[in-house]
Amino acid sequence: MTGGGYFVNASIFLIDLLFGLYILAIMLRLILQLVRADFYNPLCRAIVSVTNPALKPMRRYIPALGTIDSASILLMLGLQLLSSYLVFSLLGYRPSLNCLFLTAIAELIGTGIYIFMAAIFIQIVFSWVAPGVYSPVVGIIDSITRPFLRLARRILPSTSVIDFSPMLVIVGLMLGLILIVAPLRDLAKALL
Repeated sequence: MTGGGYFVNASIFLIDLLFGLYILAIMLRLILQLVRADFYNPLCRAIVSVTNPALKPMRRYIPALGTIDSASILLMLGLQLLSSYLVFSLLGYRPSLNCLFLTAIAELIGTGIYIFMAAIFIQIVFSWVAPGVYSPVVGIIDSITRPFLRLARRILPSTSVIDFSPMLVIVGLMLGLILIVAPLRDLAKALL
């Protein structure tokens, strides 16, 4: 690999890391608002303090649509568009606006799916390692996973020993990655 290749790879890594972490924080905040999590929770407060500098000024001009925080969605979309543009540019491509938009949408949907999957896995581990123990993380994880698990428990018959609802939700989320995110990424590549 040439010296330029190392620089490009390092730059892409840093772009993905920095933009990805901030988009993750904004998406977590949006999800926590949608599931009405306890914002007195220390973890929620940390997420709010990290995301407020960018979101607070935007909220003056961009109203919420019902319970959906439009400013968060537009900020995530804008950051993902910029991140995708920078990565494509470093790779030597001049992506079309359609390509960038589809890439951004695919990445944001994928991030959301991975958040829910991670929350379910963390909840499973906590239920095995420390059942009945409460911590700020457990409260947030429960808030995030509760809507999906409640729906899965309505579909699956209850068993007294093992709760299979997390497996059903994970299968559904994996299908979302396969049937929604992957085709969007492929379509974006075709428009490159």
